[in-house]
Amino acid sequence: MPLNWRIALLAVAVGLYAGGRGAWVWQASEYGKQLAEQAAGYVQQLADSDRAHGREREEAAAAALNQLAEQKAQRKVLEARLQEQGKTHWREINDAQETQARLRDRLAAADLRLSVLVDARAFACPGCDGGVRESAGTRGLVHGAVRAQLDPANAQRIVAITNEGDRGLIALRACQAYIREVSQR
Repeated sequence: MPLNWRIALLAVAVGLYAGGRGAWVWQASEYGKQLAEQAAGYVQQLADSDRAHGREREEAAAAALNQLAEQKAQRKVLEARLQEQGKTHWREINDAQETQARLRDRLAAADLRLSVLVDARAFACPGCDGGVRESAGTRGLVHGAVRAQLDPANAQRIVAITNEGDRGLIALRACQAYIREVSQR
């Protein structure tokens, strides 16, 4: 092959190489721009999504904090009411104990004697009316009824039993009030 043809062939090869390389660089540049734009759009979407998600999280956190504050306020109000009921309960218990203590002291000092009504007919001899007939309408009258005084030890036991009963009733009322307060919440 003559030299001219070789140079021409070399020139064509260099031209093809330069053209291919130029096309390759240009195409890579275009694809790079498109990818960069696509990535920028994707990054923008992510940023927008993150901001929206952040706002949602902040709003949810604020709502939760508000709800927590409201529940805390309600709890404080309930605790205050329950504390007041507790004070009332202890006042009632102390008053009942003081009353029972005074009653026990009066019984022990013989200032006070407990007595019970006794049915006089139970002690009357059968068939004996003592010459006195019972009137028709006097069954319900207490006036002039026979009373029997209790032994002081028995009176003390009765007072102790009523004391326990009073404390039980006071405790029951306190429990019922507590349940009413808690269930209203």
